[in-house]
Amino acid sequence: MTVPNVLSVARLAGVPLFAWLLIGPRADGWALVVLVAGGITDWADGKIARLLNQYSRFGELLDPAVDRLYILVALAALGIREIVPWWLVAVLVARDLVLGLCLPILKARGYGPFAVIYLGKAATFVLLYAFPFLLVGAGSSPFADLCRPIGYAFAAWGAAVYLYTGVLYFAQFVRAMRLPPPPRDEG
Repeated sequence: MTVPNVLSVARLAGVPLFAWLLIGPRADGWALVVLVAGGITDWADGKIARLLNQYSRFGELLDPAVDRLYILVALAALGIREIVPWWLVAVLVARDLVLGLCLPILKARGYGPFAVIYLGKAATFVLLYAFPFLLVGAGSSPFADLCRPIGYAFAAWGAAVYLYTGVLYFAQFVRAMRLPPPPRDEG
């Protein structure tokens, strides 16, 4: 277990807490604290991995999976609370489901997961950045009127880029399906 992996596992443990805080007691302030802590540990695990040269296949898979879980949980909670429309939740979740269904097909053909696109990371960041603004904007604090349009702007921008990168990832899948499978390493 490397330090970055420990941080990713801790971030993963925050997902159910985040969901419960949003949907159960609607403790938005504490949910924001968990989300911010998740963002800080997400940044830190990548920084530490590069600094200490502590890369692992487990970390490569876990980090984006936890990002997807935070997005899924936040979208579901914001949909349940009617802060974002359900059609948006459905479209963004469908993007991840389609790409997730491509992964076992790629693996069966001898390919690894999708090559990461920097724009995809940016889209994830923007969506995760939108959620705190949307939560504050849905409340009654003095900042709600300021945060609401900022949250919707980040959500629209993030969703558009998220969907666009979904198309780019799917294009990787289509290209891989058109090529002969890579030679298997028998060693």
